[in-house]
Amino acid sequence: MPRGDGRSSSAAPMVHLSQSTIQMGIDQGEIAKFQKLFSVTVAQLFEQMVPKHDAQVGAFFIDKYLVTNSQFKKFVDRHPDWQPGKIPPRLDNGNYLKHWVQDSFAADKGNHPVVNVNWYAATAYCQAQGKRLPSEAEWEYAARGGSDSRVFPWGDEPASPKLANYSSSKLRTTSPVGSYPPNGYGIYDMAGNVWEFLADEWGRYRAGTSNTTNRDASRTSFLEVRTRRVIRGGSFDGDPINLWVEYRDSHPPDGSQAFVGFRCAK
Repeated sequence: MPRGDGRSSSAAPMVHLSQSTIQMGIDQGEIAKFQKLFSVTVAQLFEQMVPKHDAQVGAFFIDKYLVTNSQFKKFVDRHPDWQPGKIPPRLDNGNYLKHWVQDSFAADKGNHPVVNVNWYAATAYCQAQGKRLPSEAEWEYAARGGSDSRVFPWGDEPASPKLANYSSSKLRTTSPVGSYPPNGYGIYDMAGNVWEFLADEWGRYRAGTSNTTNRDASRTSFLEVRTRRVIRGGSFDGDPINLWVEYRDSHPPDGSQAFVGFRCAK
């Protein structure tokens, strides 16, 4: 698998990954092994990662860092429709940027990942940068950092507060982006800190090979989406299983929450 060592011309640093076919998911027969690894008694929790299958991923760039409060503030200043209090009720649960005061983030939070944003705002932000949200396959390819078999983005070493911001870190809130070691591709916060919105509609994996090459929403049709979206990576309140590179969950597109953020791809 190629190493990511390129950068795009955009302001936010990005890593370039070559086209590849990656393997995603687990086999039904592997569930017991992962139950033991993560000390999880409920086997049904792993059904969303079944079946193991191949995914073809085209060449792409992905942000090295999560989008920060400072970056998102520049976006809302330039796009008044996305300022606090301007979002139509059909697009948000009422939490959009609710932690900002007088339309701005706390002075010491500029380099923290932006949270309390919905999937629509994340998509609009990426489009304004000439980018898009990553697909689920792109995200997993990037999270693996150059290995087909690692358990976590950093490798197989058990989760610990020195490696990621998750429940055992006891921070119970976001941390500045890039506070923890990057993975093998030089990408930060692919485990912990905040869950990441992805482009994909939530659904069970399908058997066979899928093609996820550079999918993108049109400039406006994303506002009509009402189905749940995939989120990946775990958060500051997550357990070790949420940091597992295979672990996947879903979130409503209007679901602005303090534990969900995003990064962009192109």
